Amino acid sequence: MIRVMIADDHAIVRQGLKQILSETNDIEVAGEAETGFEAITIARQQAFDIMLLDISLPDRNGIEVLKQIKKDQPNLTVLMLSMHNESEFAIRAIKAGAAGYLNKQSAPMQLVTAIRQVAAGNKYITPALAQELANAITANSERPLHASLSDREYQTLCLIAAGKSLSEISAIMCLSPKTVSVYRARLMEKLKLTNNSELVRYAIKHKLVD
Repeated sequence: MIRVMIADDHAIVRQGLKQILSETNDIEVAGEAETGFEAITIARQQAFDIMLLDISLPDRNGIEVLKQIKKDQPNLTVLMLSMHNESEFAIRAIKAGAAGYLNKQSAPMQLVTAIRQVAAGNKYITPALAQELANAITANSERPLHASLSDREYQTLCLIAAGKSLSEISAIMCLSPKTVSVYRARLMEKLKLTNNSELVRYAIKHKLVD
């Protein structure tokens, strides 16, 4: 039996995932978490084969949670879930240690297939993500400017574009306002932008915000 933990802040999403998995005879949901802190804590206390981890949690960015979990529990397989544009987040998740990446709009059988595949020790990537990964390692491929951002800079970009204030971003990222301002300055320089309005337009153009 494959023991799965679901980390997602939306109860309706967790319920939907449990319903899908309850129809299998080899997968059981053995734990749930609503926040990144809960996911990290429960993973330390209980044994799971796979964690389904939402990339957008209310208290911490999913990538940061993923890194901490892989540091604490290197053998715990993590499958990332997201509503975001696949190519923009998936590569970062895979590089951070995720075994796969699924859009929440994927068909139920795709979720079941992904869980079984990563449980067997394999990676799970969709054809679209495979193409993005191929492009990412091709020296001459044209990559968008935001591909050069660090995970923290990228998170700062997305939060600013989502309309979050400096204090809100500081709380979400668990960083001081000064540190967030440094990340903002770095990303603005890398993206060749001069103000937040340009930043928001850039994020919308590249579908980095919902």
